[in-house]
Amino acid sequence: MTIRPATYVAALCLAFTGNSWAESYTIDSKHTFPSFEISHLGFSTQRGRFDDTSGKIILNPKSEWGHIEVNIVADSIDTGLPELEAKLKGSDFFNTAKFTSINFNSKSVKFVGEKPIATEGTLTMLGISKPLLLTIENFHCGIHPISNRNICGADASGLIKRSDFGMTAFLPMIGDEVKLKIQVEAFVE
Repeated sequence: MTIRPATYVAALCLAFTGNSWAESYTIDSKHTFPSFEISHLGFSTQRGRFDDTSGKIILNPKSEWGHIEVNIVADSIDTGLPELEAKLKGSDFFNTAKFTSINFNSKSVKFVGEKPIATEGTLTMLGISKPLLLTIENFHCGIHPISNRNICGADASGLIKRSDFGMTAFLPMIGDEVKLKIQVEAFVE
């Protein structure tokens, strides 16, 4: 993942508030899989996921501040059907030859107590950036039983319209509304 130096420096500067430091996490790419659900001709819900994700998360629950950056390798799309994946990688959909990544960059994180419950930010896909609200559920931190490292995990979800990003192939037969789901685990750096 590439984090712009100015963004990272600003995040680190904001991370220290009062007498508490924020925790900085690195997304565990082996346990983080953004996925999507979309209507297929009105008959069923088709699902897919991306197998290569990286990013950074900074959380300071005491001051209710956080920053999240997620980078998804677009070419890592996985539906279980090679023919469908080839179509989705093409110019009608994700156009992975031209647009290699999908990125989410948060503007704010909302907390209830010391638990994050939502994040607002910008999703960039196919060269187009649009606002995205992700709801955060099942947030939990603890010691990983195998690596013995501090880890946090959560489930995030949101909705987008693919047409907002210029992905209009086969509308309205293939749905416009896309449900996004991200299960994420991240280790303390």
